[in-house]
Amino acid sequence: MSTMMSHIINPLLYIIPILVAVAFLTLLERKILGYMQLRKGPNIVGPYGLLQPIADGIKLFTKEPVRPSSSSPTLFILTPTMALFIAMLIWTPIPMPQTLTDLNLGLLFMLAMSSIAVYSILWSGWASNSKYALIGALRAVAQTISYEVTLGIILLSVVILTGGFSLKTMLSAQEDTWMLLTSWPLMMMWYVSTLAETNRAPFDLTEGESELVSGFNVEYAGGPFALFFLAEYANIMMMNTLSCILFMSPTLSSQPEMFPANLMLKTTLLTIGFLWVRASYPRFRYDQLMHLLWKQFLPMTLAMCLWHTALPISMFSLPPQQ
Repeated sequence: MSTMMSHIINPLLYIIPILVAVAFLTLLERKILGYMQLRKGPNIVGPYGLLQPIADGIKLFTKEPVRPSSSSPTLFILTPTMALFIAMLIWTPIPMPQTLTDLNLGLLFMLAMSSIAVYSILWSGWASNSKYALIGALRAVAQTISYEVTLGIILLSVVILTGGFSLKTMLSAQEDTWMLLTSWPLMMMWYVSTLAETNRAPFDLTEGESELVSGFNVEYAGGPFALFFLAEYANIMMMNTLSCILFMSPTLSSQPEMFPANLMLKTTLLTIGFLWVRASYPRFRYDQLMHLLWKQFLPMTLAMCLWHTALPISMFSLPPQQ
């Protein structure tokens, strides 16, 4: 009985803090964007607007879920649930400092789950039976799949340098120095690619309001829209947490009690960078978005991956000094 309860309680203790952090990330974004644009942001509901995420959640989940009469009802409701489920599932191998499931191929699992998340976008656009939603879904899928190529090659370079697919291996490999200091071009391309992978400005071409109304989720309202919203912000936090583990590793063995605070601080700083970029840069054109990946990032990441592969071979093949 106790084992069954632990199987239920452990995932809840893992998921609920993530959902609470996602809710208050929306408040942080609105506050930071407000002050950057010389306005206050949310400041009415609760002290300093702290209860605004709760009010927004109640409003969204109590609204009537409008559904187009020509849509596919089962798939229309299933895809937002699938998006949030996959967004929560990707967190399982991340050490914070303990993992929900300790996987030897944790990075491969996360890459596979992020690839499966593309289906929720595509199916939501198709199930809406709307040409605007379908065009937005096709653009979103093309963008997401394209930038996963770069992310996969960068992860391969990091795996070659650290010597394992496990996230704990990457933490232990950075005890002396951060990967950021030795491979900063990879970190820069990774950070920009995570912006595109999570559909954030200036790469939010999937929700280009001037061209596509609101992209793949244009027909969604109320609770199903809130599920897409939660999934997007959970993916933002997951990507920034993964960026910290890969390139700005908090020390796990020397000061284990400081690991959660260290990881949370660095993740928050990278997330604020996402918000800063949104407030600073205009949206790309779609051809510029694809040109950045296929003509610039892909050759550079391939070259660095080959260099990291050849470097240990050349080091071990040096003749011994007399």
